[in-house]
Amino acid sequence: MKVCVFGAGAIGGHLAVRLARGGADVSVVARGAQLAAIQRNGLKVVTSDGEFDASVRASADPAELGPQDAVLVAVKAPALPEVAATIAPLLGPDTPVAFVMNGIPWFYFHTIGGALEGKRLPKIDPGDALWRTVRPDRAIAGVVYAASAVIRPGVIELENPNSRVVLGEADGRISQRVQSIAAHINAGGMTAEVTGAVRDAIWNKLLNNLASGSLAVLTQATIRRIYQEEVCVATARRIMHEAAAIATAVGAKPDLDHDKRVAHGRGLDHKPSILQDLELGRPMEIDGIFDAPLAMARAAGVAAPTLEMMVGLMKVRAREAGLYAG
Repeated sequence: MKVCVFGAGAIGGHLAVRLARGGADVSVVARGAQLAAIQRNGLKVVTSDGEFDASVRASADPAELGPQDAVLVAVKAPALPEVAATIAPLLGPDTPVAFVMNGIPWFYFHTIGGALEGKRLPKIDPGDALWRTVRPDRAIAGVVYAASAVIRPGVIELENPNSRVVLGEADGRISQRVQSIAAHINAGGMTAEVTGAVRDAIWNKLLNNLASGSLAVLTQATIRRIYQEEVCVATARRIMHEAAAIATAVGAKPDLDHDKRVAHGRGLDHKPSILQDLELGRPMEIDGIFDAPLAMARAAGVAAPTLEMMVGLMKVRAREAGLYAG
């Protein structure tokens, strides 16, 4: 199976290594120092179980890599317009594209049915560029749990030994194309689950992101340290409760055990990726993770005052750092 990972940062690089170890013919789209390091030495993932290497073809230009059997997009949301503009050479007539990213995917309302069917998300997909270039029928949703960071170019450190990815079709089918991608990831030593309820999986991760990510940006603390402060725990619970109400209004049924989420967070001595972006001066993916759920809340008539306040404060912080223009 010929697979290209578009975006070889912490998540994409890790997935590329797992796919290669699972027998796929892997290439990556990368740039800058990360690209140079991959071309020179390949990719390395450092885990508590040891180090794993993979030699993969790497280029900044998708046209050099050609049509693929599958593409995994693992960029941050601000880079999606670039994906839309350059991904076409990777796509054969039936190439599926799995978007393994945080937040609400641009095709969330494809095949959802009812009054929301086909609704667009212009902040995530400006001008419907991905809707037209990739097309929603190609798209697969992916949710990844892998606390990780690029510790130097070409080298990714995995902080959570129990990493996994959840993949699913928007229409709930358990398709052969999703099973094939998952099989290669599983063969590479990372758990890949296939679900018929991918919107539930999206929101199960998103409830964590909304609570811990917003608090982390405002405190610049790890999740563990945030959840040592009871007022932060209380705020996180309110955010999770509001987000679950939004999820229910837009066709999902997330797990409502917020105590479990807080307990898990207390064991994570990790800075969420949105805080890593702030501290490293990278564009912050506020729209897909934080603003899109609020847009859904307004459309569905769901009140979310705590989330609204926290996202507003985040936007101020991000604008002051020059990392968000929305």
